[in-house]
Amino acid sequence: VQLQASGGGLVQAGGSLRLSCAASGRTFSSYAMGWFRQAPGKEREFVAAISWSGGSTVYADSVKDRFTISRDNAKNTMYLQMNSLKLEDTATYYCAARRGAWYAITWTEYAYWGQGTQVTVSS
Repeated sequence: VQLQASGGGLVQAGGSLRLSCAASGRTFSSYAMGWFRQAPGKEREFVAAISWSGGSTVYADSVKDRFTISRDNAKNTMYLQMNSLKLEDTATYYCAARRGAWYAITWTEYAYWGQGTQVTVSS
């Protein structure tokens, strides 16, 4: 599967953005999906993940209650709605896929990656 992330940009603190991850191929629903982010000088960190059906999700504590992950298998697309953005959310955001029903929160568990989209939150 090939992934294309989009939707990043510059936003003021407290604002919102919606990221999208479009997948190629006809087997998108065979993959659990996740979002990760990496800020300069920091390690890649888990943000959120979703099961292949969309029925189960998990979030990092730092984004819980602010971010919402979802997917539309008919459109081969995953989303990350980000609200109440903070300065510390500034990073390059990557979408990732792993074959199978269930997600993982460790980036090494994902075999397929999008190219990343930059999110910058300003004060």
